[in-house]
Amino acid sequence: MGVYQYIFNKDNKVGTYSNFKKYLAKHNLKSNKSSKVHLRFETEPGEQLQFDWKENIRMVSKYGEVFEFHIFSTTLGFSRLHNFVYSVGKSRDDVFRCLISTFRYIGGIPKHLLTDNMRAVVDIDGNKRRINREFYQFAKDMGTGVKLCKIRSPQTKGKDESANRFLSWLIPYNHEFEDEADLLNIIQNIRDTVNSSVNQTTNVPPTFLFEKEKDFLLPLPRSVVMDSYLVNSRRVRVSEESLIYFRGSRYSVSPKYIDKLVCVKETNGMLYIYFEDILIATHDVSIKSINYSYEHYIEGLRSSMPYKDDQSIEEYAVSNLRLFDNLFV
Repeated sequence: MGVYQYIFNKDNKVGTYSNFKKYLAKHNLKSNKSSKVHLRFETEPGEQLQFDWKENIRMVSKYGEVFEFHIFSTTLGFSRLHNFVYSVGKSRDDVFRCLISTFRYIGGIPKHLLTDNMRAVVDIDGNKRRINREFYQFAKDMGTGVKLCKIRSPQTKGKDESANRFLSWLIPYNHEFEDEADLLNIIQNIRDTVNSSVNQTTNVPPTFLFEKEKDFLLPLPRSVVMDSYLVNSRRVRVSEESLIYFRGSRYSVSPKYIDKLVCVKETNGMLYIYFEDILIATHDVSIKSINYSYEHYIEGLRSSMPYKDDQSIEEYAVSNLRLFDNLFV
């Protein structure tokens, strides 16, 4: 289905999905299905939200920029409505942010959350498992409860496990997307397509059943409660150009942080970039596409052009930075 959707988005004259499947079967191109048994179970409307990570996804843009990230996947138990949230990290703060994003997307709170032994949620001591204090308080503040899958039985949250297969629809877009914003848009389009497509179990789209389920969701807590869990920062990876991406623009750091994860915070029109709690760069928030600081650019040139003297490097830097100012607006 992922391959079909990719081709269909390129050219909607490709034909029906039914004929596409026949073509795959005729040419023996379809993979074999697993024979494992997973018995189905149902939940009442508004009863349960299952969540999990789709981890360690690596994609490359059409310009060769590498993006390594995770997707936080959620599924409402009754309607099968899915949400996919892009995240560079998997910390407890990331889980809070992704869940709040999902609560706002569905417009309410389920009666309980279901997950497995996610480290951000569960403390494990030998054979004992318990919800950690921070997550327990978060669930309480959101007005919901938390349940854990049975040990060695992740299929108890099988509706969200099955949702993870939709994320394989990303594969055809490798080397096709423009930048992070384009990647986020692709993920959202996949979510919307999945939610509007007929579910094989219910025989109706998740959006159809959600019209019933949404009336059974608990109301959202006050914005001030939810916002208290949203750290005004995000983690991003430094590119080979010694730049980080933030809200449509790129900002420089020292080349020694290339390929490392850094934390970016915005306050009063200023961007603060940290590595392991150490402030490594500041920038004015800008509408320019590329924002190199003079020091970072000089450092990068000295590393990539060791054969040039200091005066030549400085002249080269001044000339190129002036071009950036004129071109990338």
